[in-house]
Amino acid sequence: MLNFNYYTPTKVVFGTAAEEKVGALVKAEGCKKVMIHYGGQSAKKSGLLDRICKSLEDENIAYCMLGGVVPNPRMSKVYEGVELAKKEGVDFILAVGGGSVIDSSKAIGYGIANDCDPWDVYCGKVEVKGCLPIGAVLTIAAAGSEMSDSSVITNEEGWLKKGFSSDYCRCKFAVMNPELTYTLPEYQTISGCTDIMMHTMERYFNMCENMQLNDGLMEALLRNTMVYTKVLLNDPMNYDARAEIMWAGSLSHNGLFNAGNDGGDWATHRLEHECGGMFDVTHGAGLAAVWGSWARYVMDANPARFAKFAVNVMGVEPAADDAATAVKGIEAMEAFYREIKMPTSLTELGINPTDEQIEEMADKCTGGDTYTVGCMKKITKADAIAIYKMAK
Repeated sequence: MLNFNYYTPTKVVFGTAAEEKVGALVKAEGCKKVMIHYGGQSAKKSGLLDRICKSLEDENIAYCMLGGVVPNPRMSKVYEGVELAKKEGVDFILAVGGGSVIDSSKAIGYGIANDCDPWDVYCGKVEVKGCLPIGAVLTIAAAGSEMSDSSVITNEEGWLKKGFSSDYCRCKFAVMNPELTYTLPEYQTISGCTDIMMHTMERYFNMCENMQLNDGLMEALLRNTMVYTKVLLNDPMNYDARAEIMWAGSLSHNGLFNAGNDGGDWATHRLEHECGGMFDVTHGAGLAAVWGSWARYVMDANPARFAKFAVNVMGVEPAADDAATAVKGIEAMEAFYREIKMPTSLTELGINPTDEQIEEMADKCTGGDTYTVGCMKKITKADAIAIYKMAK
């Protein structure tokens, strides 16, 4: 195992009516003016925003509001948020939504705290020295951004999608009421479950010695998420299943599973980011669509790791050798995706990129072939093209 640092400063307030504690949580941060950042109309129609506003008012905390965040959050909304926050003297951002809203909030926070174009942060042109404090009221279990150090933003100019990580952006608190996810459409719920699993799998598939304890934790989270994903398909109002999935989402991406290993592969995420940037597909579904092709392309770099996944997570019987067991595990994972109505190819995802579009995605994925992605195999532009074509 490798040496590691583990830092998770986010306070979690979990359970029914947890959103009613927002005012007290913000007050404890010593902040005076909040920008409530949210997505579409569901937060308004459900009464969630009204409850949050009342909680802030009860603590005499002023606020302004900015809605309109979309999946694969856009820089245009980030710029709007920076302008509004400066105009209103905002000193705290409250993200009400899922990963897209939280990531948009983080980008706004970077822009204000560093007095810069926030896109320059994601392009590595700014030495980040802080982020406006952020809190989250989670309404979608998926991205894990409520406890992570990372965020991903899409720039409409060129449809570039980039991520950035730093401890500065970690949420001060995360409010998690599983009941707030009851109204999610089935596709969004299951895509979120898939994203949670992939955050864990990206870390599981690595090229170093691992802590058996962390391997076991990851394997348990994956098995547990698979069980409760299927429960939610049949019983979307099941509180216990919603709670299991919501907590899994946070644990999968708060840094715990990085402990003792090299951080994992992440090529599947990088490949999917370009699908999201070009075709605006749902992130979890896009991950499912490309994972099997990535896995087959890289498995020979570490067949023992894939075999362990096959046996301990997917429950397959060991075959004649690790490579054969690995293939059975990949097939079992794809069968699970089909069972939960997730795609296992780009065609099933609903897109059919041309050769030119595939080359463009591969080019963006590897920075014009100036760097590689992933650690199981170092994926070049040519490799990315091959994986995209396999995934069609």
